[in-house]
Amino acid sequence: LAQNSFDNEHLEKWELIGIGGFGHVFKVKHKKMGHDVAIKLLDMEGALFKEAKYLETSSSDYVLRIYGIYEGIPPFSKAKLQTKGIVTEFMRRGSIETLQKQLNCTPPVPLAFRLAHEVALGINFLHSMGILHRDLKPSNVMLSESLNVKLADFGLSTQSTSANTSNEEKAAHGGSLKYMPPEAFEANYTPSRSYDIYSFGILVWSIFTGEQPYKDALEFVVKMKVPEGQRPPLDQLFVENKEQLEELKTFICQCWEGEPSKRPTTKSMYSCNTFFSLHLRGKYQVIFNLKKKNKNKKQGLMSQYLFLIFLGMACTVGLSKV
Repeated sequence: LAQNSFDNEHLEKWELIGIGGFGHVFKVKHKKMGHDVAIKLLDMEGALFKEAKYLETSSSDYVLRIYGIYEGIPPFSKAKLQTKGIVTEFMRRGSIETLQKQLNCTPPVPLAFRLAHEVALGINFLHSMGILHRDLKPSNVMLSESLNVKLADFGLSTQSTSANTSNEEKAAHGGSLKYMPPEAFEANYTPSRSYDIYSFGILVWSIFTGEQPYKDALEFVVKMKVPEGQRPPLDQLFVENKEQLEELKTFICQCWEGEPSKRPTTKSMYSCNTFFSLHLRGKYQVIFNLKKKNKNKKQGLMSQYLFLIFLGMACTVGLSKV
């Protein structure tokens, strides 16, 4: 790997910010760089270098940037054992999941479209590099200071062996259960780009509703019902913008289609025509709705909403340049 090597010399103020199936993530102050970085300590060294390889290869505005590899003994370590980790840019605004918890409601429609659009651009880039993500979900979509998307957590990424979705490398069971396509529940399956397309459909549903799919469902129920065709409910999704978002509803259904071959291709998925047009049509209605919802909100939340309203207005300019 060509990245820089990091040790404890310039690192201070380790703060645990996340725990996942592959390890722990810390916010750490890098004194020489003058800002915070994120250090992900992985439980398995092989997984660490695999993820570092994907992050290094995936140099894009929509993929989390890697600074290098950490090797040392973290100050909190009781065992005093040498540990390795990945050093990446620190996303102060967290992830889409963080945003959902902060808002405690659906995001402004213009912002929701921009988030979905940029995730699609990130997926398209990964697929163009022959890489599958295989763990798309709100907590793995990081947000910059201006709420732009950065795809993260490539611990389950699988490198494609071909440009064809029908000829790709087999991989072990992976991904987050509620975002996995029905074919992934089979004992032996071949992961393909259509896996990410399905997950994207569920993710877009989550972005626009502010909810998690199958929130109260037990694991075995999800494994049984998803292959039978059950999906998150769409009936309450577009109550306020039904006419404007009908095209998006159709698009989501195409993405989470049970038959992989019937899902959109990567290129058609990231096509922005629908996102642009719906975003523009919904701008003023979004601002009106947010003002109405904010009447009974605490003053502490007002600054967040005002920022999002401003961002929603600005999106019409920013998106057209992507």
